[in-house]
Amino acid sequence: FWKGKKKMQWSQFFSGAVCYLSREKDPSFWNKWAQSTLKNALQLQKLNQNTAKNLILFLGDGMGIPTVTAARILKGQLSGKSGEETQLEMDKFPFVALSKTYNTNAQVADSAGTATAYLCGVKANEGTVGVNAAATRSQCNTTQGNEVTSILRWAKEAGKSVGIVTTTRVNHATPSAAYAHCVDRDWYSDGEMPAEAIQAGCKDIARQLFENIPNIDVIMGGGRKYMFPKNQSDVEYPGDKKHFGTRKDGRNLVAEWTNRMKNKQAFYVWNRKELMSLNPNNVDYILGLFEPGDLLYNLERNPDTDPSLTEMVEVAIKILRKNPNGFYLLVEGGRIDHGHHEGKAKQALHEAVEMDRAIGLAGLLTNIHDTMTVVTADHSHVFSFGGYTSRGNTIFGLAPMFSDVDQKPFTAILYGNGPGFKVVDGLRENVSTIDYQENNYQAQAAVPLSMETHGGEDVAIFSKGPMAHLLHGVHEQNYIPHVMAYAACIGQNRDHCMSSNGASGLGPALASLTALLTLNHLFC
Repeated sequence: FWKGKKKMQWSQFFSGAVCYLSREKDPSFWNKWAQSTLKNALQLQKLNQNTAKNLILFLGDGMGIPTVTAARILKGQLSGKSGEETQLEMDKFPFVALSKTYNTNAQVADSAGTATAYLCGVKANEGTVGVNAAATRSQCNTTQGNEVTSILRWAKEAGKSVGIVTTTRVNHATPSAAYAHCVDRDWYSDGEMPAEAIQAGCKDIARQLFENIPNIDVIMGGGRKYMFPKNQSDVEYPGDKKHFGTRKDGRNLVAEWTNRMKNKQAFYVWNRKELMSLNPNNVDYILGLFEPGDLLYNLERNPDTDPSLTEMVEVAIKILRKNPNGFYLLVEGGRIDHGHHEGKAKQALHEAVEMDRAIGLAGLLTNIHDTMTVVTADHSHVFSFGGYTSRGNTIFGLAPMFSDVDQKPFTAILYGNGPGFKVVDGLRENVSTIDYQENNYQAQAAVPLSMETHGGEDVAIFSKGPMAHLLHGVHEQNYIPHVMAYAACIGQNRDHCMSSNGASGLGPALASLTALLTLNHLFC
């Protein structure tokens, strides 16, 4: 069986990479490619210092650098190539930096504290959203007075349209930091809150979605059950109790939103057919809740009922870009993280490829001269791939060797910890006896855990458009929204804007921004 598997991988390698191998033997191939890249790099000396009319942040939850590399290879292999030489859409961005992801109380961060950093501009404690580090997780009485606002709010207050698109629940950690102030990321509805927190006046995250920032123009993702009264059946899964409503206060937040927006061009949709039937030119507001919880993995998505991330992004941009003042859009590829937590690398990487597809479409629908686009992650995972695999080796395949300790094969993809730790008869499981390329295969892990953990290394920041060059080098994660706001002349960063037509006026104040951030760091 092992020999057969090895032969299969080599045949895939030779068929997919032979054309590359032949021309790669010629030094002129590499020289010409490098010279072309150099010419493109020289063009970057003329910096784009326009005012950003539009801002887009793509957040790959858990998309560490190993995930980016593996997704790049997968993207290429899905199109019949060797994979390594492929470019992701984010790879084409001219500026790349590193982001330090730690929380104020955690070396290895969670998605809530990091979301507060890259959306609100301040680092925070793990498990909290939209509050500063003086707030303590789960302690309701530490909320008041410690709230911090997000770039989404800054954009709304500046007259821009704003939107949130996610493959998770719309009240999950990442999107919630854009609008909520909550000391516990798990307070999705009042059904998940302790009685004392409710009595003390703390609000659940779903409720804050509709109350904190009036009229968010685009909201799309999952999380339907948190909007409906407890035990109310779900429209898509009426017989499944785990999808019933969770709200103890009896409120129907969807009905309230629909009633409040009845005199506007506003639409609530819960499936792909309804979404795709809309003409964005006739839509000013949309609330799309496509699953009771998180959206399904893209590999498992029903294309008749569930939209892809790319489809949601397309509709969102077409609605938001009608505003002459521009827009801010937060897009989360949230289930990259979930795939890794479950040890299901195939699910995670296909989620990353789908987000990259959405990034490419967003580029086609906007203009680099007036739209700043940033792609980053909140944190990494203990995901890796290695084992001296040959060029063109399927990313989900085996390393071309046996372990010299237990004499068994192993997959190139492995986790440092997680549910993939399996022992059979006291020994490591022999992966050649199972289908390790199956969608839900859990890659082997060194340490047994029911859920794999985040990783603590820096993550990448890719940027293009106005002022993208300000994202360079190694930065604290909370620097990101300060740069985006500066580029768009919103929030704290307005005084330097001399005109509203994208002309100069930003350049002379760059030193002031740097000095301000430096002083803030020194005196705090």
